[in-house]
Amino acid sequence: MPGRIHSPNRRERLLKRLLPLVVATVLLGAFVAWAVAPGGTRSHTVVTSDPSTTVASAPVESTATTVPPTTTTTTDAGALPQTAALPSSTSPQFQAAMQALFTSIAAGTPATASGAFFPQGAYVQLKDIDGALYDYQHRLLGDFGADVMAAHAELGAGAAEADLTSVQVPMQYAHWVPAGECENGVGYFEVANSRVVYIEGGVTRSFGIASLISWRGEWYVVHLGAILRPDSGGVVLDPEAGIGTSAPSTTC
Repeated sequence: MPGRIHSPNRRERLLKRLLPLVVATVLLGAFVAWAVAPGGTRSHTVVTSDPSTTVASAPVESTATTVPPTTTTTTDAGALPQTAALPSSTSPQFQAAMQALFTSIAAGTPATASGAFFPQGAYVQLKDIDGALYDYQHRLLGDFGADVMAAHAELGAGAAEADLTSVQVPMQYAHWVPAGECENGVGYFEVANSRVVYIEGGVTRSFGIASLISWRGEWYVVHLGAILRPDSGGVVLDPEAGIGTSAPSTTC
């Protein structure tokens, strides 16, 4: 009796068709697990303009970076003690302060010249009087603002085009004022009658700074137009054509 050819049943046919798919799925899962395993690195491929050439990039790593907060510390010079250092008229701080002073005069904005003016904390340390803070805020600052506006008026219509060329400080007249003089509890250097030199409309002109005094080796304006004044109005000290001249003075 001839043998019968066995025909695979329905279940066997299904298994044969699914077996390649199962194997491929297992292999793909193993590859993904290796690629993303902790501590591993991954790389990607960048295709260049020539499709036949590939360049493997450097491994891509994820790194957590902690940026420390930025802190800014600004120390007010007036909060620090006085020193006996003689200031220089060429220091970067003084040059910047004088430029700020002239810019404020040209614009008629006294508040923008605050960096050129003697620090409040230093004045409170220096003056051996009752109400030093009140005197600073209500007399000195008021006089300074009035003098800035008077100098602005002196520059006239061309104020916005005026350019500072120099501030002439007569260092030969600088002198030390010791503690105990002029109602001061702390000594300082003082120099009178410096000259602010500028060009306006092609003409060199100048006016004076009544008094610069020192704090920690830097010059500051303490009286711009006048030390003693007849009233509360602003004063311009000796406006002249040219650079003018500085007279010696032993004022406080």
